[in-house]
Amino acid sequence: MILIATDIHKRYGALEVLRGVSLSVRRGEIVSLVGPSGAGKSTLLHILGTLDKPDSGEVEIDGKRVSGLKPDELAAFRNRHIGFIFQFHHLLPEFTALENVCIPAFIGGVSKQTAEKRAAELLDLLKIGNRAQHKPAELSGGEQQRVAVARALMNQPAIVMADEPSGNLDTANARNLHEMFFELRDKLQQTFIIVTHNEELANMADRKITMKDGVILAA
Repeated sequence: MILIATDIHKRYGALEVLRGVSLSVRRGEIVSLVGPSGAGKSTLLHILGTLDKPDSGEVEIDGKRVSGLKPDELAAFRNRHIGFIFQFHHLLPEFTALENVCIPAFIGGVSKQTAEKRAAELLDLLKIGNRAQHKPAELSGGEQQRVAVARALMNQPAIVMADEPSGNLDTANARNLHEMFFELRDKLQQTFIIVTHNEELANMADRKITMKDGVILAA
């Protein structure tokens, strides 16, 4: 298993958002997390991605239990092992597509030459290599999201966490993005956990996990 979460609890004040959630994900698997707003999907994704801490429970990623890591160790682990894709692309507007993709590698101490070579390869793989020198404002929404996907893949992460990745795209671009996830799984053995309200994407996944009121109903 690439990820194992055990008995995850999370409370914000009086609101219990996660109530003993456990799940595991195999390497190369695409898992969708679905359920109504307020079900706890994004909170769970943030905890699995080490962006937030559970009140109790354990998360193990790529054989490493992350709960005991110090903040700087956790940041380094996250940079190396986890990629993130969000609904809004969070690209830095002053940088080109290529430079945006390079950022996780630069944070990890990779040389400029090595980072730019891999970034260019990823942009080619995602069929936007010809847009590498364009800034986000010069790219379409679909192109921006492909840049965000390339950035998530930059450090060859063990797992990619995607929160409503097609929520800001039109139908055609959303379908293209969904198909791209499966191409990446097949070519790179990449693992994805995807929070989505898009039924088409959810049903394409290898496994659909349904949440409600902070618990898993079906997986």
